[in-house]
Amino acid sequence: MQPFVRPKKPLDRSRLALATTGGVHLPDQQRFDIDDPAGDCSYREIPTSADALTWTHAYYRPDEGSDLDAVFPLDTFRRLVSDGAVGELSARHFSFMGAIHNPTPLVEKTAPEVAGKLVEDQVDFVLLTPS
Repeated sequence: MQPFVRPKKPLDRSRLALATTGGVHLPDQQRFDIDDPAGDCSYREIPTSADALTWTHAYYRPDEGSDLDAVFPLDTFRRLVSDGAVGELSARHFSFMGAIHNPTPLVEKTAPEVAGKLVEDQVDFVLLTPS
């Protein structure tokens, strides 16, 4: 697999999805397991329409002063779509937990599952925001 592939479409005519390792999730979704010594290889689907998000992360704590958009820039990309810089957002985005010490389940199961969903959603670009 090539680490970089030249885009086939301009960004303003493309569908974009977000992926993060920031442990972002909806408030009613199960929290990521930050106590698992191997790391939590699960993921959460985040709909574009989500209006409330939180995060479970060993190094970041949601509080009044935290800027979740810096880790998962969904609001920023909604503005870029409305400004015409990005064609459209995928209906769903994906969040993982960082600090996975045993990546085997991620490599063998979780990542291929999410990649399949991105293909199913006809996503042209995925912006990964590592945390």
